[in-house]
Amino acid sequence: MNLPGQSVILSPASRWKDLKILDAYLTMAFDQSLKDFSNVPFFIFGPLMMFLMHPYAQKRSPCVYVICVLFMIIGLFSVYFHMTLSFLGQLLDEISILWMLAGGYGVWLPRCYFPAFLRENRPQFIFLVIIATMISTFLSFLRPTVNAYALNSIAVHILYIVFQEYKKTNNKELRHLIEISVVLWAFALTSWICDRFLCSFWQRINFCYLHSIWHVLISITFPYGMVTMALVDARYEMTDQTLKVRYWPRDTWPMGLPYVEISDDHKNC
Repeated sequence: MNLPGQSVILSPASRWKDLKILDAYLTMAFDQSLKDFSNVPFFIFGPLMMFLMHPYAQKRSPCVYVICVLFMIIGLFSVYFHMTLSFLGQLLDEISILWMLAGGYGVWLPRCYFPAFLRENRPQFIFLVIIATMISTFLSFLRPTVNAYALNSIAVHILYIVFQEYKKTNNKELRHLIEISVVLWAFALTSWICDRFLCSFWQRINFCYLHSIWHVLISITFPYGMVTMALVDARYEMTDQTLKVRYWPRDTWPMGLPYVEISDDHKNC
């Protein structure tokens, strides 16, 4: 028993244990802060794509703005989830992703891929997508695994469509965008899978940054995927206009944010 005013001398083993606990706490705090910070691109690219794609959205559909807003909401809910690590935060994060994918699905899926009973009617297809997404959202609260299946199903089908369009087109810009989008998505998905299923391994070697890398890569994939689908859609829905791919801030820079510029062809039939 220690007398009042008497200092406590810790053994080397106790000091080492305390240092390990402190190191683990600081590593976890840094990892969580990095995950929050890695969501910053969502709040930069979302408004920037709304501005850059404004002429296109006016010609094609105001839903393009909604997709950009949903992209920012994903970043917001992702921050909330990593700050609270709550089940609600995870659900909101996944549901926002589901709705953004569904929005892009409804706006840009070429009519030739619609179910036959819809007879290439886009308003009916959008209505069907909204109903299916609402059902999936409701079921995700009852069975959270439903959301994962819905997200993977949409992602796989979009990849199938992109692959089909890649085989059809001779447009070099479209082919290049498809290649970049798929590579970025593949790297992002690899980061997510490695983080999800090899978490204990990365913790042992003190490398806890894969989820943050996933955030950054998927946020970069978004503008490339968005412009890719806009070009695919234009082949069917905007045949009287030409979409030219531009890059912000300059076309001549090695890297940039892609967007489309519209020009009328004024073709004589």
